[in-house]
Amino acid sequence: QLKKTLGPWSLTALGIGAIIGSGIFVLTGTAAAGENFTVPSIWHAQVLDLIVNVLRHGGTAGVLMHGRPAAGPSIAISFLLVAIACSFAGLCYAELASMIPIAGSAYTYSYATLGEIFAWIIGWDLILEYSVGAATVSIGWSQTLVAFLHGLGIDLPAKLLASPFQSSVMPDGSTVYGIINLPAVIIVVLISILLMTGIRESAGVNNIIVVLKVSVILVFIAIGWSYIHPANLTPLIPPNTTGNFGDFGYSGLLAGAGVIFFAYIGFDAVSTAAQEAKVPKRDMPIGIIGSLLVCTVLFILYTHVLTGMVDYHKLDVAAPLSLALEQIPHRWLTICMNLAVLAGLTSVMLVMLLGQSRVLFSMANDRLLPKAFRDVHPKFRTPWKCNLMLMIFVSCFAAFVPISVVGKMTSIGTLFAFVIVCVGIIIMRKTHPDTPRPFRTPLVPLFPILGIAVNVAMMYGLGWSNWLRLVVWMAIGLVIYFGYSRSRSLVNANK
Repeated sequence: QLKKTLGPWSLTALGIGAIIGSGIFVLTGTAAAGENFTVPSIWHAQVLDLIVNVLRHGGTAGVLMHGRPAAGPSIAISFLLVAIACSFAGLCYAELASMIPIAGSAYTYSYATLGEIFAWIIGWDLILEYSVGAATVSIGWSQTLVAFLHGLGIDLPAKLLASPFQSSVMPDGSTVYGIINLPAVIIVVLISILLMTGIRESAGVNNIIVVLKVSVILVFIAIGWSYIHPANLTPLIPPNTTGNFGDFGYSGLLAGAGVIFFAYIGFDAVSTAAQEAKVPKRDMPIGIIGSLLVCTVLFILYTHVLTGMVDYHKLDVAAPLSLALEQIPHRWLTICMNLAVLAGLTSVMLVMLLGQSRVLFSMANDRLLPKAFRDVHPKFRTPWKCNLMLMIFVSCFAAFVPISVVGKMTSIGTLFAFVIVCVGIIIMRKTHPDTPRPFRTPLVPLFPILGIAVNVAMMYGLGWSNWLRLVVWMAIGLVIYFGYSRSRSLVNANK
């Protein structure tokens, strides 16, 4: 048994810790500014664009692949739209988490509603969301640390800051190729060790980080509000200039929603800790819905101030917040905000690695994975071997794979998990109508159907290259399932 130490505040903080990170600090700028591809390529084309152009023109010659329209100041509305879309899945997560208070999140719910094969598919899919997502954030953490230290006059060796597939141009014009992304590896190792020592300690550190980064964001909003230029917020929804999606301005708002969806990845990680909640029937819905509400309010206020301080055309940079901070003559705020970004990314990695270890723990309990994944430490009551293996796996990705590769493997896995959970609610209402439900998703089947429709639409809004990666990843998973897991599972043993 895992140790039950998490209350509603700790679970809400876990959700906030997972949500507030690279999405809000990095992707907000590019979503607001839009994007023009230097070299148009069908590789960048969204699946939905391909379908629409085939239906309209009978081919892909006119596919919209030259850029992405700008959301501009309406990026705040984009955050609200994504929050509404996530809330449908969030309500479904809350019902299932209160009914099935077992570690494992969408994997556990799929096992209970759809059966073993579907549970394996979603469990394998969650590795994309959590493990690869943690590797992505660790690389972002490394880049943020390097920039922060550079601002203080401290420069680290370039060879130890990037994968072997990346190069850096030095001040003297020479090109230096990376050997290993050492800071990314170090932060993954430190967080993994913390997770091995206990859930109470991990949650305590996360609570401190959450208070820190939320406080600094509130300070930025309060101080930055007086530096807003009204002209930057007009028009609220800018006209489309890229040629994508027609000429109407709302296209930028919708495209921005697709980009900043990554900012909400993580609230579902709360459900992975259900087995460690003190009163899961009460605390899980509070943690899931509470973290969504808090983060949505913060996101809307933050992006309103950001686009009000800086012309959205200038925000297509890796660190849009730093650009805004240049207009505020308070160096202490710049230092605090940079520290908050590091703290935010740290807590995202912590929750992702926590969630992944609990998913693997549940899969091992069902005998779909080797026994080592379900071994609990006699003192710390954590799946420490699982954390150890994750540390090695994620560290390898962080050390040797470019962020451009790992970053594109995350969102589609999350959307797929959301769809499965919404389907699970509809099935459970039919197959187990009398099962006690401490929290009930309202307006079933309407809300789950809306959740399915919105998340499938967002999946089709991703590039077709993401679908190709998902298919390849799933094919590998099915080979492992039929070659190893199926014959050893509890389901097969009980036949």
